[in-house]
Amino acid sequence: MQYGRRMTEPLDRWFIQEIVPHEAALMRYLRRAWSHADEIHDLRQEVYVRVYEAAERARPHSAKSFLFATARNLVADRIRRQRVVSIESVGDWEALNVPLDEISPERSLGGRQDLKRLADAFDILPDRCREVLWLRRVEELPQRDVAERLGIGEKTVEKQLAKGVRIIADLLFGDGETQRDSRAQREHERGKQHRD
Repeated sequence: MQYGRRMTEPLDRWFIQEIVPHEAALMRYLRRAWSHADEIHDLRQEVYVRVYEAAERARPHSAKSFLFATARNLVADRIRRQRVVSIESVGDWEALNVPLDEISPERSLGGRQDLKRLADAFDILPDRCREVLWLRRVEELPQRDVAERLGIGEKTVEKQLAKGVRIIADLLFGDGETQRDSRAQREHERGKQHRD
């Protein structure tokens, strides 16, 4: 809506007759879909602007459907733009009406089995190797920070990381030879630590 114009123009009349009557339902939807209550009125205004500008080009066949599709798209855009999406940023995921891939029981079981295999492979790694891999790949620390935290050189971090990745890749995708070697080496290292 462009303020300052007379409200007698066809687009303004259409907006008042077809869009504004759904304001209460729109506000309920926005409150369910977006948990930041202080932003709801701004979202409503942005939805109105998008609907109005789109209607300038061509009037939608179903004004109410178009209004709510615009609101749903706006909320989805806001979520995508956030760098880190917390669970709290979306009040009700179902309110977004965004189709999610259905996960079959077989796919879910396969995923759990893969995760278990990865956890088992991670547990087999030698202690230092596991620490380096965790800090670099899970905590995403820079190589220099890992070296400082563990009191080792950056080259050692590099070597331990390569070794860990190789062992895990072999355990998950290879013939398992590295798995037996790693277990034996880890048990040897533990025995040596206990003796010292």
